[in-house]
Amino acid sequence: MDRIIVNEIVCYAYHGVLPEENTLGQEFRVSIELGIDLSGHKNDQIDQVTDYRQAIAIVEEIMYEKPCRLLETLACTIADKLLQIPEVLETTVEISKPHPPIPRVSGGISVVINKRK
Repeated sequence: MDRIIVNEIVCYAYHGVLPEENTLGQEFRVSIELGIDLSGHKNDQIDQVTDYRQAIAIVEEIMYEKPCRLLETLACTIADKLLQIPEVLETTVEISKPHPPIPRVSGGISVVINKRK
């Protein structure tokens, strides 16, 4: 399967379990992979392939919508919406909190999910 990969869409949003996460917000980074079939691709026209700008807009819409408590919920919601793009057969979504409010965690926290049609 062919893939389009978009790395680290940066969003400042208000998701999380802790009250301060919902009040102060924090940075999130969302990376997506779109599994598509490019075997029939023969020309250099945007209307012949999946426009990844549409996928980025979906991520931003969900990240800035109603806050969620869990990264898992966000990742599943984004994946389900990305699978509504007709050409997308499979998707992987990774959501990271680079600076979670958890002592001694300096490398961030991520959730990665994969879904198929």
